[in-house]
Amino acid sequence: MKHKNIDEIKKLESLPKIIKLFSDQEIKNISELYNSLPVTVHNQKQNIIKKRWLQNYSKSLDTMYISKLKEVLGEFKMDNFKSEKGEDFFGLFHESFSPLKLHVDSGFEEKDIIFKQVVTPLSPIGETVIFKNRWYGKSTSFTIDADELKFKPGPGQNERSREHLGTEEFDKTIYKKYLTHIDINNLKGLKVELVYQWKVGETLIMDRSHIHCSSSKIVNKKLGLTTFTKKK
Repeated sequence: MKHKNIDEIKKLESLPKIIKLFSDQEIKNISELYNSLPVTVHNQKQNIIKKRWLQNYSKSLDTMYISKLKEVLGEFKMDNFKSEKGEDFFGLFHESFSPLKLHVDSGFEEKDIIFKQVVTPLSPIGETVIFKNRWYGKSTSFTIDADELKFKPGPGQNERSREHLGTEEFDKTIYKKYLTHIDINNLKGLKVELVYQWKVGETLIMDRSHIHCSSSKIVNKKLGLTTFTKKK
């Protein structure tokens, strides 16, 4: 699948940016919300716990969060899956014990005009590696493993692909510092745009077309909140 509105998507793109979006108290309230929410997924293979931000669990926090996002994004629509009642989830909390590998969160609907993803660290340990390279197909995990490439995704699951690859060898210094959890041959042709070192109180805003991953640096675990948006 390729997005049908790639030109419209590209018009909305920009460099990643880091901003102070929430107050210390608001970060504390979001963290407390995470602790109270039920577990959505405990993925043993990825070693990650995921919880969806359910609407109306804390109405005042819902209102604050949407208001703050609109301050920096303008008008947008959520793209985080929906509840059984058809309500948008406001985001996905991810408590990771192992670093996430190379992927893109570009959505699952070819007509959507994907917009920004907003990552708010809730723990000080963690790094996100964002590449200059972009992807305009469905949400995809990138791999050169022959068995992984045979995977047939179900609804809401990432495709598998090696079509991100180029010919130029990946920078070995950057690899040793940040990306030893990934086969270096799976990084051919990729160039780093930004290595964001997580800091509680900051928020990372990036395009959903950016290929990215965690760095290999995790001490015990990292916890963050990600919200995916689209224009229509």
